Amino acid sequence: MRIKNKIAVITGAGSGQGRAAAVLFAKEGASIVACDWKPEAGDETVQQVISDGGKAIFVRADVSNSRDVQNLINTAISTFGRIDILYNNAGVGFSSPLSMSDVLNTPEEDWDRVIAINLKSMYLTAKFAIPEMIKSGGGSIVNTASIAAMIGSEAAHAYTAAKGGMVALSRALAVEFGPKNIRSNCICPGAIDTPMIAPVVDPMKGSGQLLLNSPIRRLGTPDDIAYCALYLASDESSFVTGATFVVDGGYTAQ
Repeated sequence: MRIKNKIAVITGAGSGQGRAAAVLFAKEGASIVACDWKPEAGDETVQQVISDGGKAIFVRADVSNSRDVQNLINTAISTFGRIDILYNNAGVGFSSPLSMSDVLNTPEEDWDRVIAINLKSMYLTAKFAIPEMIKSGGGSIVNTASIAAMIGSEAAHAYTAAKGGMVALSRALAVEFGPKNIRSNCICPGAIDTPMIAPVVDPMKGSGQLLLNSPIRRLGTPDDIAYCALYLASDESSFVTGATFVVDGGYTAQ
């Protein structure tokens, strides 16, 4: 098992990439603290982990809320005694009612909310989890950004800004806390077949239009991202920090 006896906090664990990571991490020996703002979704993830023979608890949290995040970290510590892996996976995208438009057409309140959920959340989890990681001798932070952080876009400007901020903050955490044996790395997924981007990709699936946009002519799966996250969470990547892993089927290589 690649992360046997590790304690992993995973945000956005109620569906998609977060659920895939929770299930995979548990199969690889980790105990899971699954966080989501939807209790029913988080509970489903926990039950799936447990039915597979793993250990998991659910903590409801709005990851943009300081009190909720502090409770998440405190619950992880009170239940399992430490945090070895922090996977900042929670985010809001095209399935949200919040604007995914350009700066001219994004209401200010939507801009603030997207930034809060996608970027401020990373600040909050790091703020409360890193001191606990230091106490136990270190750990691995994995952050889900997006290829939107790497390339320009005609829309989703708040989302793009938040994901770009995640990449930059991930590097800063790596530099600041590397001497404390804390690693921080970022994953930038491309088009992954999850509920978050369903409004964009579902209309294209029948025509095959989306599949022609990358050298590997298929949508990514949540497991494609989960396996990258597993590598970064494990000791196999002990000399990897401050790095950005683009998992997009070659889309940005063109």
